[in-house]
Amino acid sequence: MRALRVFLMLATLPWIALSVGERRSVMWRGDSFAVEDAASHALVSPGGNFSCGFRKVATNAYTLAIWFTASADATVAWAANRDAPVNGRGSRAELRHDGSLVLRDFDGRVAWSTNTSDAGADRAELLDSGNLVVSDASGRALWQSFDWPTDTLLPGQPITRYRRLVSASARGLPYSGFYNFYFDSNNILNLMYDGPEISSNYWPNPFNKWWDNNRTAYNSSRYGSLNARGRFFASDNLKFNASDLGDAGVMRRLTLDYDGNLRQYSLDVSAGTWRVTWAAMSRQCDVHGICGRYGLCTYGLGGAPVCSCPEGFVGANASDWSKGCRREFDVRCGEDVYFAPMPAADYWGFDFNYTEALTFDTCRQICLDDCNCEAFGYKQGSGKCYPKIALWNGRLPDSKQVIYLKVPRRVQNLDPSVLRLGGHRCTVREVNANSSASYLLAAGSKLNFVYFYSFLAGLFVMEAIFIAVGYLFVFRADPAARRIRDEGYSLVLNHFRRFTYDELSAATSEFSEEVGRSASGAVYKGVLDDGRSVAVTRLEEVTQADEVFRSDLSVIGRINHMNLVRIFGFCSEHSHRLLVSEQVEKGSLDKALFADGEDGAAALGWHARYGVAVGVAKGLAYLHHECLEWIVHCDVKPENILLGADLEPKINDFGLVKLLSRRDERGRVLSRVQGTRGYIAPEWALNLPITGKADVFSFGVVLLELLRGQRVCDWEVDGGGGEALRMDFPRLVALLREETRDLQEAWLEEFVDARLRGDFSHPQAAAMLEVAVSCVDDDPGRRPSMNAVVQMLLSSQDVVPPSLRHASSPVPEISHMV
Repeated sequence: MRALRVFLMLATLPWIALSVGERRSVMWRGDSFAVEDAASHALVSPGGNFSCGFRKVATNAYTLAIWFTASADATVAWAANRDAPVNGRGSRAELRHDGSLVLRDFDGRVAWSTNTSDAGADRAELLDSGNLVVSDASGRALWQSFDWPTDTLLPGQPITRYRRLVSASARGLPYSGFYNFYFDSNNILNLMYDGPEISSNYWPNPFNKWWDNNRTAYNSSRYGSLNARGRFFASDNLKFNASDLGDAGVMRRLTLDYDGNLRQYSLDVSAGTWRVTWAAMSRQCDVHGICGRYGLCTYGLGGAPVCSCPEGFVGANASDWSKGCRREFDVRCGEDVYFAPMPAADYWGFDFNYTEALTFDTCRQICLDDCNCEAFGYKQGSGKCYPKIALWNGRLPDSKQVIYLKVPRRVQNLDPSVLRLGGHRCTVREVNANSSASYLLAAGSKLNFVYFYSFLAGLFVMEAIFIAVGYLFVFRADPAARRIRDEGYSLVLNHFRRFTYDELSAATSEFSEEVGRSASGAVYKGVLDDGRSVAVTRLEEVTQADEVFRSDLSVIGRINHMNLVRIFGFCSEHSHRLLVSEQVEKGSLDKALFADGEDGAAALGWHARYGVAVGVAKGLAYLHHECLEWIVHCDVKPENILLGADLEPKINDFGLVKLLSRRDERGRVLSRVQGTRGYIAPEWALNLPITGKADVFSFGVVLLELLRGQRVCDWEVDGGGGEALRMDFPRLVALLREETRDLQEAWLEEFVDARLRGDFSHPQAAAMLEVAVSCVDDDPGRRPSMNAVVQMLLSSQDVVPPSLRHASSPVPEISHMV
């Protein structure tokens, strides 16, 4: 019997060896695996805790991911290409001979890479910590997945000033969502809703000072991590513990979930299920953006959050409540309105002119006097008044407050306290269906008919007089003069007009030549019937009614400035919303500024850069101070600055933000459009009203990039020992501000784009730097206006700063920028 057992052991050894061989944790240089591999993974950590390979995220879409092996649903801890899945056939991951770990799509295109070529990479290894490491032959790590988190932190994995967690867009989907866990410029870890229309911090309480939230802003190391026992600690003094603290053998994760809540989980290995051991938000409705604009969050069965719309609003997208609700009515400035109460409701944030100890009538009048005010909140007893310029983060209940919604008088008997849940059919009150002119047909009212027919007779007489006058002054006028007038009218009408969809389809050869994409949509090249070359932008996600869309564009049609892209017209047919603008010859500034010319010289010379700075400043000053309607661009960046034939700058996409009415000395209004990371002003993240000073901040960043010839987010400094370090923007600005106090010529020559090879105007460069530093101040009140910026730039041609006349002192640390 014993001999039989020995025989069986010897017989099964080859199969055991094969099984162990298949469960590898290392890829060597030259190794690869395909998406079609039957095992669905190529690497397993030595202890079997984690697996790495292709994960299916849709019918024929896959990501390269790391997941918990023992989890029943194979919970993903990291994904390489979460926003760009590859094909389910022919895709391959490989550690190339040059040392880069790459992910190739079915057509051979590199969809993702570690960029470790020429660094001596020897292997890629999946560790039992869940960290995927590319290292050289000596074991030195060249790249690791722990440095590139997605929505999850594993024990031992840090969150730093340069790395943040970004939630998934929905349950079970890998794509990046709207929620962020990150260190802000004050060194504080925050949760932020970063949606397509607004950005808003919601944890810790942004209304508190950092010391009230038991945080510290003095430690600028910006580092936090979760340990194996379930304790989290960060440099800002954020500390929390798992409810099962102490057991180091438990598999744990800290995940920013798709619903915006940050939770710590522990894995029950026997069942393969997760249990929550800590959560940042005890009340899910306190998460911002969860129900979108106008939406209200309440709690249903089991305490689960439920989104609903007030009466007068309907869901914008029944399958995605983050898109919120939309109005069934509009509120026009100056029309007669009333305020419909929403008891025990609150819309958190976006207050202006917040005041305590006010009477109800005074609070009501504040909202009534401001066309941008959509509603106001009022707390009886304390007299707290919260006028709202936007309605976000709605929640119930708040027993001490009532929200009063501004409603036009023509919408009768609206009761926004009645909530419409998703999927409920919207009904129209009978009183709202009555014609506003029905009083003319009232039975038994003879007097009304007399007035009615008298009015028609008077109207007929006035029409006859106008026809006669028109005949005398137009048809009987001198033919030459009439021809001049006709040409003038034609010029005005042809400058900005409404095109049909068929016209633009023919002009663009059925939208066959896409020349780029802007923040608003795809851009196509076209030629109109009169020979003008145009750019046709297909506007995406525009939900305005046709009359509102045309009303907004009527303002754009009156804008004409040499430093703004000329808008020729628009199309609004059914779901088609298109904008027709001039074709600018030389493309966007980013392509010219960041590209190299011949022999490594700068493609864009100094005189062109200075001209761009002055021209863009003039264009923004026109939008802010000279337009009939005050317009905040909200997305000033090199990609939205186009260059004409003579390199004259023209600002693009200025008319696609929300147009803001000119206000009084407060000048505080909110834009619906968010800018681009790296160029947006701090007030976006602080949930403050957006004014023209947000454009001033973005312009300051563009000025710095014109000087340096490099994107600010890519700037590095010498950290000592030849090590290049990224510097956070606030510290960079502080150093620049220090240098401009006693600006030295040697430092300036080191700072300005080396590709110019010293061929630049020192006075102009010094003035641009000083202006840029003043523009990127954290406090909007300390930033100059665009009119002041124009004057400062224009006056720099004849002014030489005294510190540049006799400069010989050594160059400080920041001169070592690479």
